Amino acid sequence: MSSSLFWGDRAVVLFPGWPGARGLGSYLLSLLFVLALAALAEALHAVSAHVAHRWRRRGAVVPALLLTAVHAARMGAAYLLMLAVMSYNGGVLLAAVAGHALGFLLTRSWAARAEELEAGHGAGAGAGRGRDRVPPSDDAAKA
Repeated sequence: MSSSLFWGDRAVVLFPGWPGARGLGSYLLSLLFVLALAALAEALHAVSAHVAHRWRRRGAVVPALLLTAVHAARMGAAYLLMLAVMSYNGGVLLAAVAGHALGFLLTRSWAARAEELEAGHGAGAGAGRGRDRVPPSDDAAKA
């Protein structure tokens, strides 16, 4: 095992012999796995924050066991990612970073849409109502 960054498809990621010398297809599958694991870690973070925020706004007690389970799963994914990146393979590092970026993009845009719909600002949810509504001016009322 190398202690400096290297490029190539003969890496050992997480388990002995995986993907190893099994070829480019197995290496690409391991990169896809690392990418999905990083995206999952980001998604778990966003879900945890969204659930906690939603329950807090309703005045209810935050479901501690559910949030603890989500946090444990997120930390497990994060530690597996750390071990994968410690393979010192450049492709694995790039897959982990790309997975985090993809997960951030998808979950943050999902969370923003959910907040818009919850606030009544989304399409088909009464757009124009709420705090962004512009009151009529005095000139328009006189006409």
